[in-house]
Amino acid sequence: MNIHEYQAKTLLKSFGVSVPQGGSASTSQEVQNIVETLRGPLWVVKAQIHAGGRGKGGGVKLAHSKEEAINLANQILGMTLITPQTGSQGRLVKKVYIEEGCSIKQEFYLSLIIDRATSRLTFLASTEGGVEIEETAHTHPEKIIKISIDPAAGFQAFHGRELAYGLGLTGESAKELIRLSKGIYEAFISLDASLIEINPLVLTEEGKVLALDAKMSFDENALYRHQEIEDLRDPNEEEPMERQAALHELSYIKLDGNIGCMVNGAGLAMATMDIIKLYGGTPANFLDVGGGAPRERVTEAFKIILSDPHVKGVLVNIFGGIMRCDIIADGIVAAVKEIDLHIPLVVRLAGTNVALGKEIFAKSGLPIVSLDDLSEAAQQIVKSVKEAA
Repeated sequence: MNIHEYQAKTLLKSFGVSVPQGGSASTSQEVQNIVETLRGPLWVVKAQIHAGGRGKGGGVKLAHSKEEAINLANQILGMTLITPQTGSQGRLVKKVYIEEGCSIKQEFYLSLIIDRATSRLTFLASTEGGVEIEETAHTHPEKIIKISIDPAAGFQAFHGRELAYGLGLTGESAKELIRLSKGIYEAFISLDASLIEINPLVLTEEGKVLALDAKMSFDENALYRHQEIEDLRDPNEEEPMERQAALHELSYIKLDGNIGCMVNGAGLAMATMDIIKLYGGTPANFLDVGGGAPRERVTEAFKIILSDPHVKGVLVNIFGGIMRCDIIADGIVAAVKEIDLHIPLVVRLAGTNVALGKEIFAKSGLPIVSLDDLSEAAQQIVKSVKEAA
């Protein structure tokens, strides 16, 4: 789960992370009220959407007067912001964040991530702040500082000193970075975050270290422990089909292809998408119905797949262990009858009650192609979709 910049800064501030003074607004009156409370001589106005590259799309503006800040905020509110991460359709801006500007001496990059290779939280830092860190890692890997934290010991002052000295900070600025990085670590642990990214982290002309931007993501499996985080969810920034799937306890991620996939098990789902690609097709989604989904959830999963207008064919791949093949078959038949399917559907079932599942398909009288081999099933759905096109 992702949250907005203004929400991330509010959370981080409560853990002692220094951020510029600012406030969020969704109406012209709120804009005016916030600007009046902030000191100049510079103000920064930022569109609040769940996508990077806002500055490139015109969603981040610098103002040199209160009047200019108010005008820019009102221009950004309601605009459709197109960035490299939103796609050509863009994202409607419903809220802006206005904060006090600062005199920047140097920009840095700082993030805290889960390093799967070491099973530890790891700080990534670089003197190349404000740019694409992936590009820096590719072209100048020596400029990336990595510091892993032993989970048994947690964050220690020497971790902060390593970060500070690696970024060339000394004296009071180094002490500020130590406090800031400690706050980031504590926020990550306390809130069950999966990512905290500050880009840029800045050193001001006055020697202050500030988080000028902030991105936070959270482990959705831990949200039951954090109602205060769940309350920050912005449904307008989420894919509607993904939101609908979550209501039915389905793991669904929309992709850009045209072959819908319904599978039980994340590993099998990824293998199914891979084999579709292998035979020249493109998957339209990742969908894991789980290990013991009832018939109603299977029906809903199928309906969600078909609600995507880009889907021109569906491949169902089920290995019946905990999940029984007859339940899957019942759910699919119910969904197909309700929706009146007009696109190719290929089903590969194996495992518990597979014979009963096939019998349900056979008796349904529906145009469902049932195959035993996954490779054959993938080739068939790719072929059928291309022929239909």
